[in-house]
Amino acid sequence: MGVIVFEINELVLNGFPRIDRDRVSESFQRELTRLLHVSPPSLESGRTVDVVSLPALPPTTSSRRLGEMLARAVHDGVTRA
Repeated sequence: MGVIVFEINELVLNGFPRIDRDRVSESFQRELTRLLHVSPPSLESGRTVDVVSLPALPPTTSSRRLGEMLARAVHDGVTRA
């Protein structure tokens, strides 16, 4: 398998009060890594996906849960691209 690089310039989370951004980031990275190992996208060498549209996420006060939901949404967007 080749190398997959994700570059996220900015992520704005509106409507999620009291979210621990470090915990969101940790959960996001851990879950996305897990998903990529379980179900890697079939990307051609050198191919890039510029934008992945994320669906509206249900409100949560769990930073860990939010990170996991974001990772699943990104994984779904990349594997469909």
